[in-house]
Amino acid sequence: MDIIEAAAKYAGGAKVTKIALVIGEASGVAAESIELYFDIIAEDTPCAGAELTIETVRQKMKCLRCDATFERKPFSFECVCGGEGAPTEAGKEFYIKYIEVEE
Repeated sequence: MDIIEAAAKYAGGAKVTKIALVIGEASGVAAESIELYFDIIAEDTPCAGAELTIETVRQKMKCLRCDATFERKPFSFECVCGGEGAPTEAGKEFYIKYIEVEE
């Protein structure tokens, strides 16, 4: 709902035609849920009928052994060197990248 409110505020009453989001895999936000419920939540707002695009950011880990940064594989924190990875900030993103409105 915060996304819709932010977009509507930015639009200043104009119709929002497109909202682009960036969502990290480790953000705690399920992109699929936003896609599924966006039209329902946007009803009766300036965002009704707007196109929604979502850019997903893969989670990155930093190896505690070799210091390399790598993309986390599902169910694994292991680096190619065999060391264990610690989470980085990459993949925790959740923000509005841009909003397009009718002119």
